[in-house]
Amino acid sequence: MINKNELKKKYKETLPPMGVYQIKNLKNGKVFIGSSKNLPGKENSTFFQLKMGSYYIKELQQDYKESGADNFVFEVLDYLEPKEGTDYNYTKDLEALEELWLEKLKPYGDRGYNKYKSK
Repeated sequence: MINKNELKKKYKETLPPMGVYQIKNLKNGKVFIGSSKNLPGKENSTFFQLKMGSYYIKELQQDYKESGADNFVFEVLDYLEPKEGTDYNYTKDLEALEELWLEKLKPYGDRGYNKYKSK
């Protein structure tokens, strides 16, 4: 017999897929690189905001409006594997992984929607 409390506990301890993603404009090849602790949630919220016209990156929002939803894809570039236990803070790991992809793809200016981060 399945114990409901055990199932609930296991569900709460299961982390959603996390990692680095890109939003790619298929029309002009420009990309936005980001990271998230919940990739499916980030995809849903991103496309909802774009659809509603409220995405925070104005250039990406404008291109989405002009080119249409069919010309944009959300792609996972790299997954971050969960550590044992649920108390680990993944923020620094995700930032480092995102930085590696930013260096590799250089999604700035004509190549993308990212802005250089001031250090």
